[in-house]
Amino acid sequence: MSPAHTREGIGTRRSRILRTALECFLNFGYQKTSIEDIARRSGLARTLVYRIFRNKEDVFSAVFEQWLASRHPAARTIAASKQTACERLSAVMELLVIAPWREMAGAPMAGQYYEVCRRLIPEHLDNHRQVLRRCTESVLGDELAAEVFLLALDGLLASAPSAEALRQRVALLIDRFAPPPAPRFGLPSVAPERLAGASRPYRPALSPSLYRP
Repeated sequence: MSPAHTREGIGTRRSRILRTALECFLNFGYQKTSIEDIARRSGLARTLVYRIFRNKEDVFSAVFEQWLASRHPAARTIAASKQTACERLSAVMELLVIAPWREMAGAPMAGQYYEVCRRLIPEHLDNHRQVLRRCTESVLGDELAAEVFLLALDGLLASAPSAEALRQRVALLIDRFAPPPAPRFGLPSVAPERLAGASRPYRPALSPSLYRP
């Protein structure tokens, strides 16, 4: 087998391991997930997983890098683009907040994920938060406005909404901070009580303080 094919094979297996590991961490929790679980669900030998990663903590860190940190360059590019503030903020929120939330929502151990991040890889989590903050500041052009926006965003997550409900709530929030220059079409109308989640029972947020300092 040529070196190129070997590299391609390792990269493919690494990505499969990380996708499987994320599913395990979100559904079973960090403590109850073992390298053996990840290897079995990936269809790989445990020894092969250990050839790529040192231990479970190394896998967890790599999952964060592939799943969240890999989005940072695109978010920075969007924030610095020539689009309107509304378009840029919407795209940044979709990339860094809504899309990850969509993958987490409903997973049994999703609420534990960021707590494990704070314990094992706090510098990664802090960097992710800072990237979101800097992108928001870049779009809004004001540090205080960005702080208030992210505090409000944190509040929108408090009832652990569905991904679609979160998208609608974030769109409403963006309209308040960066209104579009012309009426926006395509978003279905949503009753205020649905946006506020008045009829939904309270559930702890998946990431209760991810977006604020």
